[in-house]
Amino acid sequence: MKGRLLQFGENLRQSYWFLPSIMAFAAVLLAGGMIWVDTYVGSTWMDGLLWLYASRPSGARQVLSSIGGSMITVAGTVFSVTIAAVVYASGQYGPRLLTNFMSDRGNQVTLGTFIATFLYCLIVLRTVRSPEESSSAGFVPNLALLVAVLLAICSIAVLIFFIHHVPSKIHINSVIEDIGDRLLREIDERFPSFIGEGRPEGDDPADEALVPATFRADCTFADGSDRQLIRAKRTGYIQVVDSDALMARARDDDLVLRLQYQPGDFVHAGRTLAEAWPAGRGGEETAEAIRDAYSVGDRRSALQDLRFLLDELVEIAARALSPGVNDPFTAITCLDWLSAALADVAHRRLPSRLRLDDEGALRVIAHPVTFDAIVDRSFGALVQYCGTDMLAALHFIRGLGEVSLDCDDLERVKTLGRYLDRLQLRAEGSLDGYNLARVRERADELRRALAEPDYKRRLRDSTAWLAGTA
Repeated sequence: MKGRLLQFGENLRQSYWFLPSIMAFAAVLLAGGMIWVDTYVGSTWMDGLLWLYASRPSGARQVLSSIGGSMITVAGTVFSVTIAAVVYASGQYGPRLLTNFMSDRGNQVTLGTFIATFLYCLIVLRTVRSPEESSSAGFVPNLALLVAVLLAICSIAVLIFFIHHVPSKIHINSVIEDIGDRLLREIDERFPSFIGEGRPEGDDPADEALVPATFRADCTFADGSDRQLIRAKRTGYIQVVDSDALMARARDDDLVLRLQYQPGDFVHAGRTLAEAWPAGRGGEETAEAIRDAYSVGDRRSALQDLRFLLDELVEIAARALSPGVNDPFTAITCLDWLSAALADVAHRRLPSRLRLDDEGALRVIAHPVTFDAIVDRSFGALVQYCGTDMLAALHFIRGLGEVSLDCDDLERVKTLGRYLDRLQLRAEGSLDGYNLARVRERADELRRALAEPDYKRRLRDSTAWLAGTA
């Protein structure tokens, strides 16, 4: 249930209709409230103020009609401009960024403001009546009319904001910054920082001994058959996995679950979502509860998928380095944010794939999260592109040096060295002359520094190299 609620909340946040609908409903309530106040309080007191006086029915109708008509016209223009900006951004930076623009609060509030003002004026306009139109006295909701004028002034302010907001939002640096900021926040929430010396990659041997024989690589045929396969009923991308529900179910039924998919993976109906041991302990009710812990949608989401945010930055950089675009400085900006994210991961403890309950019993075997896999998803995916451009290659090397400053584990430093070698190998086949010589020189400098025990001091001492422009 928690996973479904998270998925539903994320879908609402990414929708272009929810917030404007809420604002429109609030405008209807506001209109009704102001009409009630005008009915029972009246507006004759306004005639005593020189700068504020009560309007007559004809004047009130003209004001409300002018505001309402202009608001719905501007709302249509705002929608058209937003769609044009979205089409441009998705074509220029990648279709996966469409969700980022649809979920932008500025665009949603702008559209909602104009629609809400239009509805408010429409409802108030209906209540204006002159003495000739009814047997009773005429009625002009002057307080409601005053609020309509204030809403019109607010709408003008929102329009000015929107004119500034759209071009600034589709600026490539703003797009990359939004993704990079969220990536850093997600890393900070998911991975704890080291306390003292960093723990080496891999699982604790004591925890490995808890793994049932059926889930080990050297299991026999009989052991390997002692599993209950829990199959998916929907096809799509896994957006949310309710880890608390899985842990609670495994503990209640005294099971060990091995998960086959993680958020961001594509699964189709009939595939095994998870395996439960022992096979005879969990029934169909258990299988259904485990299936309910997975929320499947039609696209990937950044809600629990850190790889999705990495892929967005990689996609922008790869498009920028394509022959048709040839924009290495956009790729350099992406490398800056990727190196900042990897530097943040480099000094953190990554979670074990073996998840224990409060009593120390193994309950869930998840997918392993390793520093090597994160580097491969980011810098590793860009090796083939950065190796063909001198500026991007030099900044790639600089980024590896920046990440190494936060590495407390020598194995992670060796991982960075492997990707340095891969970049140079790619550059050897794509660059020549002076460009290739620059890349070789910079790669050798970093390689020599990383080979020293005090590599951090050496890199800090060479500030002119590390912080210099590519």
